[in-house]
Amino acid sequence: MQEIFVSTDVETDGPIPGPHSMLSLGSAAFWPDRTLVSTFSANLNPLEGASPHPDTMSWWRDHPEAWEECRRDPRPPALVLREYADWVKGLPGKPVFVAYPAVFDFMFVYWYLMRFVGESPFSFAGLDIKSYAMALLGSSFHDTVKANLPAHWKEERPLKHIAVDDAIGQGLLFCRMLSERTRLLEQSNL
Repeated sequence: MQEIFVSTDVETDGPIPGPHSMLSLGSAAFWPDRTLVSTFSANLNPLEGASPHPDTMSWWRDHPEAWEECRRDPRPPALVLREYADWVKGLPGKPVFVAYPAVFDFMFVYWYLMRFVGESPFSFAGLDIKSYAMALLGSSFHDTVKANLPAHWKEERPLKHIAVDDAIGQGLLFCRMLSERTRLLEQSNL
């Protein structure tokens, strides 16, 4: 079965799941050729007993439009995560979790899936776009930042901190990186 890349972004009210909550979950499933197959987007109610982190809430005060969007029509996490797991399982390929940074987004998504669904359709692995860029560019990890990426990889999509929009943008970026890898491999075989 062909791999399908599930670019994912989350918005949260703190740095880790459990004590803090995932507020919004957005994913965009892409074929490697940049074809957008499907999207998933939902806002979640905060976890019972969790509380927002003051530093994160200070950041949100600087992004009021994004805050308003991630608080629109929130639903219970158990319902959202069951729908999400079913959506991922229904994709027409073997799902690969992709994010920028994967460590943060995957931590929340995996924790929520295990807590509310009992399994993860991604197994326990995710692909980090920054690390992939580092390998392609031969750059150091700390120098591999979005501002330093080649212009032809980038989309003209502003980062909005709206989960599904950001998932689409980073998915397009990742697909351009996949194309670059293919181009480099073809050049080396000439």
